[in-house]
Amino acid sequence: MRETLTIEGGPVVLTPSGTRDLPEALAEHREEAETRLTEHGAVLFRGFDMTTAEDFAGFGRAVSAARLDYTYRSTPRSTVTDGVFTTTEYPADQEIALHCENAYQRTWPLKLAFFCQTPATTGGETPLADLRKVTAALAPDLLDRFETRGVRYVRHYRPHIDLPWQTVFQTDSRQGVAAYCVAHGIDHTWLDDTVLRTAQTSQGVAYHPRTGERVHFNQAHLFHGSNLPAETARALTSLYGSDGLPRNATYGDGTPLATEDLVAVRAAFAAAQVTFPWERGDVLLVDNMRMSHGRRPYTGPRKVLATLMDSYAPGTGSEGEAPNHPAGFQRARAR
Repeated sequence: MRETLTIEGGPVVLTPSGTRDLPEALAEHREEAETRLTEHGAVLFRGFDMTTAEDFAGFGRAVSAARLDYTYRSTPRSTVTDGVFTTTEYPADQEIALHCENAYQRTWPLKLAFFCQTPATTGGETPLADLRKVTAALAPDLLDRFETRGVRYVRHYRPHIDLPWQTVFQTDSRQGVAAYCVAHGIDHTWLDDTVLRTAQTSQGVAYHPRTGERVHFNQAHLFHGSNLPAETARALTSLYGSDGLPRNATYGDGTPLATEDLVAVRAAFAAAQVTFPWERGDVLLVDNMRMSHGRRPYTGPRKVLATLMDSYAPGTGSEGEAPNHPAGFQRARAR
């Protein structure tokens, strides 16, 4: 593989210098690819023979033997093949804000990858934002509050509002939901025969396991009621009350998050944002604790697939274990 371009603030682009078989090229240049990923936070593989979802699954296996299922979902997706999912299935005219994958959970993937099977006719970019820049733009006292208090995510699952609990937990069994919640430290209560309420306190910041850097790492800016359009927020509050919104976020101790602080978080992501145009067959490998990602609105038949790799749970003594205790564990630094 050879480096052909580095997108300022974004991925380094690697293209074939020999074989066009990407898994084979990775086997030959694994250390180089890992170094580039650590340096830049994202690597864009372009010009390789990548056509099908099965090709992409082969890439995922070449990168990691530990690929993840997508359980405790926050957005609608579909499974395509082994370890490969569609990206978030929101309408094409909607933008998906920058975020880190599963940052609302206590366990998340260290790496994720995207495969552009069909680029959009217009738009449809996957913007990235370097968490180093995002974190540096935030006030230290805000980061300290996120670190010491964590973030509490509260969700209400009602018929025909947001995602159904069966989709989120990938089961039709209430016992299955209970078992998952107990195993992952999620409080859950059935408010009536149809309405489920869950709450979980997770990290507000995290420490990168390779570099030891503290980074802003949560999804409070997405879950908080201030992320809703004003009309939608008024309607939902009128129907369910401020404590019954489909999604909301507070500090881990229940203290409300100041809207102006979340405005600052969104502004920090926006200021660090970079984009590049997708080309058919592109594969983007992302360090999930270094780069956030989103999606631009688009027209045409866009098809981008995703895979999640290398489960990480800080403070547990081993990767892949789900911590089962509230705010405070996020302060554990990299081993």
